[in-house]
Amino acid sequence: MQALAQRQMKNIRRISHFLQHAPPRWILAPLEPILHASPWRIRLLGIASMLGHPLFYWIWSSWLVQPYENPWLRGLMSLLGATLLLPSLGRNFLNSSARLLVILIMWILIPLYFSWMYFCNGGSAAWLATVCALIMCYYHLTDWRIATAGIVSSAMLSWTLFAWLMPSNFHGNPVDAVVIVFSWTCALLLGLSSANLRRDQLTHTLTTIGIMAHELRTPLSTASLIGDALKIAIQNEQAHPSAARLEQLGHRLQSLVRSMNYQIDTQVANAKLLQLLRYSEVVCAANLVSETVAAYPYTSSRQRECVTVTIHHDFVFCGASAQFSQVLMNLMKNALHSLAVADSLYVAGALRITIDCGPNGGRIVVADDGVGVDPALLPHIFKSFFSSNPNTGHGLGLAFCQQAVRSAGGSIQVKSGCVVGAIFTLVLPVTSF
Repeated sequence: MQALAQRQMKNIRRISHFLQHAPPRWILAPLEPILHASPWRIRLLGIASMLGHPLFYWIWSSWLVQPYENPWLRGLMSLLGATLLLPSLGRNFLNSSARLLVILIMWILIPLYFSWMYFCNGGSAAWLATVCALIMCYYHLTDWRIATAGIVSSAMLSWTLFAWLMPSNFHGNPVDAVVIVFSWTCALLLGLSSANLRRDQLTHTLTTIGIMAHELRTPLSTASLIGDALKIAIQNEQAHPSAARLEQLGHRLQSLVRSMNYQIDTQVANAKLLQLLRYSEVVCAANLVSETVAAYPYTSSRQRECVTVTIHHDFVFCGASAQFSQVLMNLMKNALHSLAVADSLYVAGALRITIDCGPNGGRIVVADDGVGVDPALLPHIFKSFFSSNPNTGHGLGLAFCQQAVRSAGGSIQVKSGCVVGAIFTLVLPVTSF
């Protein structure tokens, strides 16, 4: 136990050192199509568009008159903003199609429309200020990479449409160009800074999780020593009337220690989420699965008996056996929890692990007969801190699984539906000798 604790301490120090000295990887950070995504954030954008366009049409056409206004175009933009208030969009906000629709609407409402109005109004001072302000807003609504692509594409498209539909003697003002580029540069820098901040917050959170998990080793080591002492006392006092009860308590204590050590190993592994590297260790799939299934801390014998392993064709791959053992344990934990929620009796074969080899590489399939996953949530289950049931986890397990599989050059796929179980498939490149 002491040797294990020392090894985990080295792992924590290695993680901390990497996170402190690793170069920034903001370019490769996960894409966030909608920042701080929530239905209400989108609804507020919809309300602002729906009410703002009629208001500003009146301002620019009747009060502070501008060269160009179009009531039909304003009405179309207001109607487009109203679509963001649809209840169905709020209910399906986690659906990838709904998010794509929101991104498209934001692109039309902000950079495309306001670029068009800037050109049509001859680059007036009012529209120059409006364009600069909306550039800043756009970078606060979506990922800086999407915002940058949206700004460039909308400027090119709106200018092309303007030159085609409304030929005029518009001549760009160099001062306007400088002001717009300055505004765009500031927005880009703020977007990069915000993305770095979110990544740093994730990094510090993961490090804290790993350190806190490691700190639990000390009391667990004490609990394990108490269990050993109970066993020794029982062996010396077999005739004692409480011997059987003490033996039972000793076994339960040791089982609890094993279970907690498994949880600690999981959290320490999750703490490495952002710095998993490729490994050249040759791993045998059959041995990996067999050892992991045998080492899993089952809560009952029925739970152990429900797991079946089928080997059609064994294969070897390059990776880290410790990482992939943790991947399988994460998948098994989720499957067993799903079976428990489904009030399963843990019949044999309720959790099936299959090893096979095909033209696309080796496959390790983990399938269960549990409650399954809502299809609308499937595109998000591998994201950090996303959990289909926030009351039972922190949403790092499957994110770690995906990163570990990718670090070995493979991929992980999932098929599921409500009340039909789930099937996770690990596809790995086969190593030949």
